[in-house]
Amino acid sequence: MKVSIIGAGGLVGSCAASALQFGGIVREIALVDVNQDVAEGQALDLLHGASLTSDQRIYAAGPEDNADADVICITAGLRRKPDESRLDLINRNVELFQKILAGLKSSGTKKDAIVFVVSNPVDVLTYLAVKELGLPPAQVIGLGTVLDTTRLRSMLAQRLGTPPSQTNVIILGEHGDSMVPVWSAAQVGNLPLEKWPGVTPGLIAEVEKKTRGSGAEVIKKKGGAGFAVGVSIADVIHSIALDQHRILPVSSLQNGAYGLRDVCISVPTILGRTGVVEQVEIDLWPKEKTGLQNSGRVLQETIAKVL
Repeated sequence: MKVSIIGAGGLVGSCAASALQFGGIVREIALVDVNQDVAEGQALDLLHGASLTSDQRIYAAGPEDNADADVICITAGLRRKPDESRLDLINRNVELFQKILAGLKSSGTKKDAIVFVVSNPVDVLTYLAVKELGLPPAQVIGLGTVLDTTRLRSMLAQRLGTPPSQTNVIILGEHGDSMVPVWSAAQVGNLPLEKWPGVTPGLIAEVEKKTRGSGAEVIKKKGGAGFAVGVSIADVIHSIALDQHRILPVSSLQNGAYGLRDVCISVPTILGRTGVVEQVEIDLWPKEKTGLQNSGRVLQETIAKVL
């Protein structure tokens, strides 16, 4: 499988490339960036470690190299400021994103290519990509709340002293302020979280609050997220490459699940080589379903103002 990363010179794109290199699953990684020197430097740096990682082909590329990519991962965009919400980015990033989409339409894409949006505000830009590219909606996805979910799992595990890989809770909705942690389905080692020793409503509220502010905290302390978003991107791409049909909270166009329509937002999604295989609807606590529907309205209102 060939993956092209648009915006590979930046922190997010380069961390994604590194995670894919360590994963050793995709065979080819094309690094595309408006700054060719930076793309070449990233490719050279990754090449230097190739003998210790995997035998993939990794190289700096131009926009024309997107034409035969199986997955086109778009990470290019302006960074969020510490006091800025992801949705505040929209007016600054939509124009740039439209230029990227115009370039993809000009160079063409494979008929079965998956376009994978990471740039923020990811749900709005994923919706724009669905509308502009003319690809089947199932082939256009956004990172959605995959990163938020792994942040929540990891911080909850740290607080409980449990293995992160066995601490399971999912976040749905907008990748932003209206995100909805689904505590009703949370588990530790396949056991209900609410019955785990030491778990209290106060602890859950504390971890949720920390998760909601963690993106801004990373930006404030080191300038931007890199490692966690990189492995989150690789996790999604690996699921596509291996046709795993795993359930991930990626953002995709909704057609009725949880009462959501004509908006790209994260719900439990079965993901495979063809993109979105199915969107899964389960019973949620009433406040969770209400929160998810509110999240959809927040995004639709933003879309109506700017697109």
